[in-house]
Amino acid sequence: MRLKFLLGWLVTALLFAFATPAQAGEWRQGGKMLLTGGVSSIEGAAGGGLATWSLIAGNETDAGIGAKVHATYVALPDFNLASAGVAIGIKDRVELSYARQSFDTRKAGAALGLGAGFKFGQDIYSIKVKVAGNALYDQDKVLPQISIGVQYKRADKAPIIAAVGGKHSSGTDFYIAATKVILSKSMVVNATVRFTKANQFGLLGFGGDLSNAYKPQFEGSAGMLIKRNLLVGAEVRTRPNNLRFAREQRGLDVFAAWSISRHVAITAAYADLGDIATVRRQRGALLSLQGSI
Repeated sequence: MRLKFLLGWLVTALLFAFATPAQAGEWRQGGKMLLTGGVSSIEGAAGGGLATWSLIAGNETDAGIGAKVHATYVALPDFNLASAGVAIGIKDRVELSYARQSFDTRKAGAALGLGAGFKFGQDIYSIKVKVAGNALYDQDKVLPQISIGVQYKRADKAPIIAAVGGKHSSGTDFYIAATKVILSKSMVVNATVRFTKANQFGLLGFGGDLSNAYKPQFEGSAGMLIKRNLLVGAEVRTRPNNLRFAREQRGLDVFAAWSISRHVAITAAYADLGDIATVRRQRGALLSLQGSI
């Protein structure tokens, strides 16, 4: 059922991508500039690949309701991460999103005592609300667009999470994000502070034998619009270190987001996620396909 739902949204977005201008005008009342709704983060919310931004998903302004679907794959030397989800933007004010993540341990699973090809997964349910500013239209003001958000995450391997020292298999992240599009410099900048207990984004649960307290973490992004439909940039994301058995490190990426049309975008990135579960130097490629209306 979950797969059919996501495929339905993707088909709808692709129909928009190849609609005639007249058809698109019938279906859409308003529209943002290309890429000013962000792309889809691995947790489903509008943002970059790793970071969540204050932007609201979809192509609509405050005139209507927009939406996006995404499918993302991260190929690392010893692991793979897949994410798929949907987000709805209401009046460019409220965003509701859902994402499903699957983390494949491949051959490393055997070395970790889990078995080759063992998979962790989690569901992520999110809400984001814009509370001040506008990332694009208030160019004469310093104030960025500011949003607050909540992400509830539920991992599906509770016994293993407990065995490695995790305190909970579900948890909630809280964040505040600020984003500004600087048209005079063709730049997009974002800063997010996330309060979280998540281990490896939540795939290894929440809290641990080192700490079970909420800790503020930073997510930063900066990008430049090389063309009106091509954004290149970089991101950094810090993470808490709660588990004794595996030190957790910050994540980095360098990305390019290409808007093929108003309704279809592709993001490619080189991602460095550091050491994961004692396996060192997990650096690889991220590829994401997004359909939006």
